[in-house]
Amino acid sequence: MTLIVNVLTGAALDQALDDVAKLRLAVFRAYPYLYDGDLGYEQQYLQTYRDSDGAVLVGAFDGDRLVGASTGTPLSEHADDFGVAFSGVSVDLNDVFYCAESVLLPEYRGHGVGHQFFDQREAHAMRLGFLKSTFCSVVRPDNHPLKPENYSPLDRFWQSRGYAPLEGVRAKFRWKDLDENEETGKELQFWIRDLPSASNVGECS
Repeated sequence: MTLIVNVLTGAALDQALDDVAKLRLAVFRAYPYLYDGDLGYEQQYLQTYRDSDGAVLVGAFDGDRLVGASTGTPLSEHADDFGVAFSGVSVDLNDVFYCAESVLLPEYRGHGVGHQFFDQREAHAMRLGFLKSTFCSVVRPDNHPLKPENYSPLDRFWQSRGYAPLEGVRAKFRWKDLDENEETGKELQFWIRDLPSASNVGECS
């Protein structure tokens, strides 16, 4: 299997966004997200990556087919969503880059694409001068009825990248799970790491 991972900009970014929306809908149906989403909403959400000067979109391709994607934006652009979560800690949102999501079709996992997604986003953040990188993960109870028996969380992978949970910093969002009739509130735990200085970008890209 030969996968090509590239940072997408300009026309390539625009062309990929509809496929990114479809990937999000497919991948986020699985546990722990269980997201019963809508293509129209996804397309509107992804418009932010056209509008943000600091955003990055990384695509994984099998030939011409987009099979995975990873996104990121400055955390300050999400102040309305995350400001309350960070209000109790001494972290300046202007210093932090937000790694929004990584989605990859199951048959392409286990080939190092996840590391490449983080490499590219962190390198982008360092080039822009950010000092820290963060992301958030869905919090589910251990006894959730839709949790697969063989489910393995990604905590060890994230820790291997230098991330650690940011104690007490959780965001709250609402969406409809596959087994729900309406939207309900969910908690998302933030993880964070310090980034190397911009002079070391070449070592990370």
